[in-house]
Amino acid sequence: MEGCLLMSEKERKRRGAFEMVQQGRWCLVDAAEHLGLSYRQCCRSYKRYLVEGDAGLVHKGRGRPSNRRRDEGLRQAVIERYREVYEGFGPTLATEKLEEEGYKIDHETLRRWLKAEGIWRKRRKRSPYRQRRERRWHFGELIQLDGSFHRWFGEGLPETCLIKLIDDATGVRLSLMAEEETTEACMRALWQWIAQYGIPKALYTDKKNVYVTNREPTIQEQLAGQEPRTAFGMVCAKLGIEIITANSPQAKGRVERAHGVDQDRLVKELKLRGVTTIEGANELLAQGFTDKLNEKFAVRAKAAEDYHRRVPKEVNLAHVFCFEETRVVGNDWVVQYHHRSLQIVSQNEFLPKPKSRVTVQRLLDGTVRLLQGRHVLHYKELEATAAQAPVKVVPPPVPARPKTRTKPAANHPWRSSKLYPGSTAIARTSQ
Repeated sequence: MEGCLLMSEKERKRRGAFEMVQQGRWCLVDAAEHLGLSYRQCCRSYKRYLVEGDAGLVHKGRGRPSNRRRDEGLRQAVIERYREVYEGFGPTLATEKLEEEGYKIDHETLRRWLKAEGIWRKRRKRSPYRQRRERRWHFGELIQLDGSFHRWFGEGLPETCLIKLIDDATGVRLSLMAEEETTEACMRALWQWIAQYGIPKALYTDKKNVYVTNREPTIQEQLAGQEPRTAFGMVCAKLGIEIITANSPQAKGRVERAHGVDQDRLVKELKLRGVTTIEGANELLAQGFTDKLNEKFAVRAKAAEDYHRRVPKEVNLAHVFCFEETRVVGNDWVVQYHHRSLQIVSQNEFLPKPKSRVTVQRLLDGTVRLLQGRHVLHYKELEATAAQAPVKVVPPPVPARPKTRTKPAANHPWRSSKLYPGSTAIARTSQ
């Protein structure tokens, strides 16, 4: 045959074996053993080689389109739809969105199409080697908690924070959008997790002052033998949740990687739906977006036992997730709290003594409660009196002293200076 014939390594190996058979140095049994073929397959292949030569060893489908190829019209429609709506989406996420519109293709097929069109290019991120920590064995044994600041609603809008909790054993997640990673936002996120799954055994957080504090203990804490806690730490202590702090972001890599997924998928989902508010984002998260991510990425725990605890019937979570402070009762049974005067009424069954200490709780809905021990104190808020403006005392003006010009005496040291032109020293020198 004239021209060039492209042959693979396997085909060249068969050609060499069959040449040995033609020369009489091997029999077909030896060739079949050398090529790893059955005797009958080797006979068929050798017969084609004798009839067609080297072309008989080349695969018949080479250079021809596959019989399982997709329709060209579907390919063009998918690429056009990707350019219009899903520009920048990864192949995996784009195929999920296209399937919702009726275009059912595999993500690897879409990847090849996009690479052939020059739309998609593999982006490899290299990082230093780190050994991955083994997952915990039980659901609820350890929950990673962290906040992710990002421009979730687009480049032109300010950054907001996505508070995320993710189970270390299964990868089950829960998210809440807020303006900042505040104590109240973290309380609300943890409250949602407990309402849905139960009380976890431990939380894995960073060392932000929302979760832990490094302040010195107060006298009351020293007398009670308690460590200094933040408001969030006090909530976890009431529920028996241990707070474990990480020394680096890589230590809680599961939640950090989950942030990367949301910064890709959630941003694009918010853009597709036209959501630009925190309330709209939380509604989207609650109405199935998080559930879809859990179905796709969550795995089964190694152990079947669930480490979540049920909330006791006598515990009201609204009274647990709050801000607590200690105040002193005045002689008139008035408690001062953030410029508010709370009058403890006499109808209380347990009336605290003046100068005693009570606990003031501010719930997340703004309600204020007074407690002494476990007893709830009834009170009424006094109207704020208008503060009198302080009278500014202006001292009387001091009369200015008259300026008088005094002439130095004749024997003043200043007159004897050499810098004074009319001094006696200069006059003597001139004589």
